[in-house]
Amino acid sequence: MIPKTFKEVIDLGDGREISIETGKLAKQAHGSVVVQSGKCMLLCTVVSNYKQSDVDFLPLTVDYREKFAAAGRYPGGFFKREARPSDGEVLTMRLVDRVLRPLFPKDYHSETQVMIQLMSHDDDVMPDAMAGLAASAAIQLSDFPFECPISEARVGRINGEFIINPSYAQLAESDIDMVIGASADSVMMVEGEMKEISEEEMAEAIKFAHEAIKVQCAAQVRLAEAFGKKEVREYEPEREDEDLAKKIHDMAYDKVYAVAKGGSSKHERSAAFAEIKEEIKATFSEEELEDIGGLVSKYYSKAEKAAIRDLTLNEGLRLDGRKTDEIRPIWCEIDYLPSTHGSAIFTRGETQALATVTLGTSREANQIDMPSFEGEERFYLHYNFPPFSTGEARPIRGTSRREVGHGNLAQRALKGMVPEDCPYTVRIVSEVLESNGSSSMATVCSGTMALMDAGVQLKKPVSGIAMGLISEGDKYAVLSDILGDEDHLGDMDFKVTGTADGITACQMDIKVKGLSYEILVKALKQARDGRLHILEKLTDTISAPNADVKPHAPKMITRVIPNEFIGALIGPGGKVIQELQKETKTTIVINEDPVTEEGIVEILGTDQNGIDQVLAKIESLMFKPEVGSVYEVKVIKMLDFGAVVEYTDAPGNEVLLHVSELAWERTENVSDVVNMGDVFDVKYFGVDPRTRKEKVSRKAILPKPEGFKERPPRDNTRGRDNRGRDNRNRDNRRDDRRPREDKRD
Repeated sequence: MIPKTFKEVIDLGDGREISIETGKLAKQAHGSVVVQSGKCMLLCTVVSNYKQSDVDFLPLTVDYREKFAAAGRYPGGFFKREARPSDGEVLTMRLVDRVLRPLFPKDYHSETQVMIQLMSHDDDVMPDAMAGLAASAAIQLSDFPFECPISEARVGRINGEFIINPSYAQLAESDIDMVIGASADSVMMVEGEMKEISEEEMAEAIKFAHEAIKVQCAAQVRLAEAFGKKEVREYEPEREDEDLAKKIHDMAYDKVYAVAKGGSSKHERSAAFAEIKEEIKATFSEEELEDIGGLVSKYYSKAEKAAIRDLTLNEGLRLDGRKTDEIRPIWCEIDYLPSTHGSAIFTRGETQALATVTLGTSREANQIDMPSFEGEERFYLHYNFPPFSTGEARPIRGTSRREVGHGNLAQRALKGMVPEDCPYTVRIVSEVLESNGSSSMATVCSGTMALMDAGVQLKKPVSGIAMGLISEGDKYAVLSDILGDEDHLGDMDFKVTGTADGITACQMDIKVKGLSYEILVKALKQARDGRLHILEKLTDTISAPNADVKPHAPKMITRVIPNEFIGALIGPGGKVIQELQKETKTTIVINEDPVTEEGIVEILGTDQNGIDQVLAKIESLMFKPEVGSVYEVKVIKMLDFGAVVEYTDAPGNEVLLHVSELAWERTENVSDVVNMGDVFDVKYFGVDPRTRKEKVSRKAILPKPEGFKERPPRDNTRGRDNRGRDNRNRDNRRDDRRPREDKRD
């Protein structure tokens, strides 16, 4: 018997709906829902251990996976099984995690797992936009201590009109692609890319998404009430001691305030803070520290945070001595690495990124194979964050989720400025060499300069900046170019990238409730001033893209050829193209246009002479002589019945010059008239209807000898010695031939 189910439907306002259902699947999980829109279905389950973990943080794991069966496809690879998550899945995990994590109590440390699975795919529905809704709805049906329901929505804009959760087709026409995460009261997370929009337009897009999210949050509340809201579980809270907290605050606050006001460097500041902490711990006995050592560290951190925040709010000063809108010193350099196709260093304060650019053919495109999306990227960016960049020693265990997320943000910031007609596949690699505040924005800046250094004709240069916000009551301060220490002590941190004309990408995490849109717009405008300052530093280093690629970098030429010539260029078993690449030291890639079915030939090489040889070969293959025209040819082979000649304007295009077309006089030996290597003119007559082969003639352009008499044409009706097939019929058979049956007798 199918169990009773509970369902809520959300109207998106344009005929589309999202349904949330529970009660049928995964009932042993602490909460489970199926979220559906069209044929797209997500199953989300949540489980949290009842025993607190022995850690001082929330061990939350958000896992999002797309099943290939959901799209009626097989996974790639040998084992035909889903393996590690793709970058797209990791990015969705990050989007959900960033909204959920702040809503759990700070003292809740039970291991918690949120699993979201794409079970059925719809080409018109982007599943990642519903992942946050699914996660929150499942939590609302559980007994977890969780502050309030949230949801996420994607917002696009087509012809000036905002749209919620656009399809892939609609997104292709949109100038905004943003995912907003929020509760009914507050916006908490924003991430996306835009086509040079203004700060006010970005705020309007966030408002529009928030209104839709309010409806989705209300639906979760109704579903939980219908299902039967569970009592919130009891858990062992963290130990607290208000007297100890006040004592630590009084001991630490003034000392921390003084160090913070000193404007020292990261390492000096960290050492001074560590010394203050040790002095405070020294006032306690070893026995006391064994009992309350954890509380001492916790309360010291709170006192340190309070002192630093107050310094900024009261005096407008920051940890390194800057004012709130001041940018750290910047220096840049291009063409640093001699063998790369493009390189640049961007250093801002204690953050440094070295970017390299590599140019290639479509063969080097990044292939994306997900159940919800198949395609390729001709421009992509990889971001590496080694431990030495923060002065740490720790093992490297593959690409982290952070590296995937930061690299994706920088990629989205830059990709819109790469021209559509760029013939190359472009890969940027950012190596973060130092980090103290927004290495992803340093990646955007170094990536911009590296692209220009490589000769990629960027439409406009792009810069990026990380911003922060500290607020207390009616007082607030917007911080430009935040430090790593300021990242976690503020109420909002956001990264904004753009050109001189508008925003191209953003990533925002808002930790304070009810942030007004007025403050948000002010922060975005302050970010614009910072971006323009940084942009000026970039353009002072390299004002425009180099006119051409570097001498050692490959040049790319693209040619379009009719479909019927693709096979000739490839040759049997690839022989022609392989030999051509070897001879010319080039890379040749042939793709077929899916619409016109024409061949798109990419020629990549460092030697222009080699590229020219390939182009000549292509022109030769496509050479089509016109009937009645005269062409210069060269003898390349001697035969008994003629000479094989090739057109000098199209080497490789050969045709037989028959012995009868050499001269007006009868020719017994071909060598009596022409020899190997001879160059002369012939007239082209097209395809001979009798031989069905192309016909050229040398004698046709020579004057007839005086008194020359043409031989009469052959009588094709005679047959061969009166015994041809045309003159035979059953009546001509010999009378003495016996039937086959008689012979057997």
